Amino acid sequence: MKVVKLKTFSLKQHSILNEAWLQKAITDDPALLGLGDLVVRDKERVQPSGGRIDLVLQDSESGTRYEVEIQLGTTDETHIVRTIEYWDIERTRYPQYDHKAVLIAENVTSRFLNVLRLFNGVVPLIVLQLSAIETVDGIGLHFTRVLDEMPRGLVDEDEAVYEPATLQDWERIGTPQTVQLARDLLALCKPLDASLELKPNKHYIGLQRQGVAFNFVTFRPQKVGIKISLKMPRTEEVDRQLEESGLELLEYARSGAYRIKIGREGIASHGDLLSELLKQAFNSRS
Repeated sequence: MKVVKLKTFSLKQHSILNEAWLQKAITDDPALLGLGDLVVRDKERVQPSGGRIDLVLQDSESGTRYEVEIQLGTTDETHIVRTIEYWDIERTRYPQYDHKAVLIAENVTSRFLNVLRLFNGVVPLIVLQLSAIETVDGIGLHFTRVLDEMPRGLVDEDEAVYEPATLQDWERIGTPQTVQLARDLLALCKPLDASLELKPNKHYIGLQRQGVAFNFVTFRPQKVGIKISLKMPRTEEVDRQLEESGLELLEYARSGAYRIKIGREGIASHGDLLSELLKQAFNSRS
């Protein structure tokens, strides 16, 4: 088999090919990026700050959205800030989706890569380095993932580092009425496993089964309601059920959990749906 030396070149220095050409190439075939089965939701989306997102892509299965910033040549601080800014705006405008920031550049220097790694602790950031390759059949585009989003652990993986708390502590953080909502939700869990009990921690009220943490759902009582996190895969069917229910749906957590905020009337009005979601989360965790 003959070894062929690939001829790479810079799109930034090319006399004809430019960023618009690259954007169209990705739009025509988002699979080039190697981020999964993506569809194009928008391009050149205008932002309140006055800028434009080059591409908004969405995973056809999970619904995850990717806010993509394209830069020819060597990456710089302006494009890094723009990437994070656009991601933050989009996740605020559309909290029902999981969002990831994507920066594409032809050259990612070690200096900026170190800076990007610092951001990656709080921003789900993916950095792709692009190589353009000249072939007899056309132009090849190769994307190398030089930085991937930091994986998030399960909600109870670091249980040991949490400071203990009591339900009385949570009554001061929230109210006795909103802590009672956690007890009411526990009652919906009991048919799944009668041994389930509330396990209050400093940051949330979880569940335990026979003395061991079993957090397929966690609760955070507040002054006027309670936040529920259901650890389960995201599906179009559950998205549809929640959107039609009228419940207050928060951003799907990167750790893999549906997040809902309800008041007492939410449990009374949506008991059947909540029971079904708790069952699905329980089965996913078992």
